[in-house]
Amino acid sequence: MGPSNERQPSPEEQQDPRPPHAETSSRRPRSTWTRLAIMFPVLLVVMIVTAPINEAASGGPVIALIVGVGTAVIALWWYVGLIRWLEHRSATELVLAEAAPGLGRGALLGFGVFTATILLIMALGGYRVTGWGSFEGLLITLGLMSCVAVVEELLFRGVLFRLLEEKLGTLGSIGCSGLVFGLIHVVNPDFTFWGAVAISIEAGFMLGAAYAATRSLWLPIGLHLAWNLSLAGIYGTGGGTDVGAGSLLTGTMNESNPLFGGSSGPEASPVAILLCSALTAAFLVLAKRRGRLYRRGEVPTTR
Repeated sequence: MGPSNERQPSPEEQQDPRPPHAETSSRRPRSTWTRLAIMFPVLLVVMIVTAPINEAASGGPVIALIVGVGTAVIALWWYVGLIRWLEHRSATELVLAEAAPGLGRGALLGFGVFTATILLIMALGGYRVTGWGSFEGLLITLGLMSCVAVVEELLFRGVLFRLLEEKLGTLGSIGCSGLVFGLIHVVNPDFTFWGAVAISIEAGFMLGAAYAATRSLWLPIGLHLAWNLSLAGIYGTGGGTDVGAGSLLTGTMNESNPLFGGSSGPEASPVAILLCSALTAAFLVLAKRRGRLYRRGEVPTTR
């Protein structure tokens, strides 16, 4: 057979993390700082506005689920619209075909890591199950956390991490966006400064690395949702989360011992930090293997 006339992909195209069906445009996106200055405040307002709406709808499981999922869908619609307006592309990080597998894998990881955390804390005497809560409480918390997980991932990974990555590279952006994500939790009731630092390390870095490895928001959303649901809706160890809807189990935490997170709950425990850091490292290894760890100035502006 003679040589093929088919054009071979360039090294840059081989490293492009976009799906093969990604929509491209010849129009250049607006500058990084312009996009950040518009998108971050808009989605921050979405987060602030949806929080009381979901709290007001937490009287029953059906309305909580409808409002929680509904406000999450509205937030997704806003994000997709902003991407089209400011970056002149389709939101390939939210491809619908990847939603179910991404959410599913993320949920398994989130539930698994938090369950391992609480079991280790229980073995050390830091948590004790006292009885059953209610299935209704679990569903109400699911509705509340559905919106929380979606909006926070759009804001902190879809906007802050992704845009800072263009200026700081992947690792620098994971660090900066993770710190901002953790520090914003200081406003939660009973949360301490150490609790916010712990959230930065275990969740901010982990979720940023998850996005870097997959270049999709679905897995981080599923991971975030399952972690929060396990924390507040299954094991009843809300700590600094402002959720009082109820949980499947009721339990007590030993808040006098900092090993178990103190008043900030198990999220601030060294156990959670170690387990989540291990998952962060795994995501970074995967990102490296896939060619998705970028240095400063190397990041594609349409991802």
